[in-house]
Amino acid sequence: MRVLVDSATADDAGVFCLDAERVLVQTVDFFTPVVDDPAAYGRIAAANALSDVYAMGGRPLTAMNIVGMPMDVVSPETIAAILRGGYEKIREASCALIGGHTIRNPEPIYGLSVTGLALRQQLLTNAAGRPGDHLLLTKPLGTGIAATAIKRDLISQKLAQAAINSMERINVEGAELAERGLVKAATDVTGFGLLGHLASLCTASGVTAYVHAAAVPVLGAEVMDLIAIKCVPGGSRENLRTVEEFVRWENTSDGVNRSG
Repeated sequence: MRVLVDSATADDAGVFCLDAERVLVQTVDFFTPVVDDPAAYGRIAAANALSDVYAMGGRPLTAMNIVGMPMDVVSPETIAAILRGGYEKIREASCALIGGHTIRNPEPIYGLSVTGLALRQQLLTNAAGRPGDHLLLTKPLGTGIAATAIKRDLISQKLAQAAINSMERINVEGAELAERGLVKAATDVTGFGLLGHLASLCTASGVTAYVHAAAVPVLGAEVMDLIAIKCVPGGSRENLRTVEEFVRWENTSDGVNRSG
């Protein structure tokens, strides 16, 4: 069987065995704009797709643009800025842009199809978690809240920039940690939130996890203030409903909430 990872374990990418040592890592990811600046949108979308390969312990090799635009609304200059932003991240990842496909679409969408390479022994998957493993986040949480606040004009410039910087950063740490043999299981925390992606990892690995709320890094105190005024994306509410069956909330003696 040369297909090592498919959709069954909700991993970030599919994996196909090339030979005894090497595997091909393939993913596709795109979404509608999350910020107003077209170049930043391009960088964020490209970083999101490239990071799926890193989350599997691989390195991106080639990428292809996926573009859908309402041509009567979005100017050619804006489209070019989006593509330039995406290309910045592709180059940063030492990845080759080899083509793509464009269609007319009622809403703007942009992203990448990415093919990467990994060593089989360094592959990271949702199914490799084991009891006693420690959980590590490479980025703080709160970008979904910040993106919603940006759309509603409720955010400070400081937090807005911090969120954009975080979303633009490719998660190369996944590959670096895998290459050093320090981790075996990983997932890219994006659209389904921390608990959603953690639930997928735990289900695939047959384990449970404990999360100490006070230990989870966030972009800043302003994120909590935005949550208090109900500045929460609809996707976060849906994510919470989806994971409720997997999560038990506890108020512990030290005042920390745990989910497991």
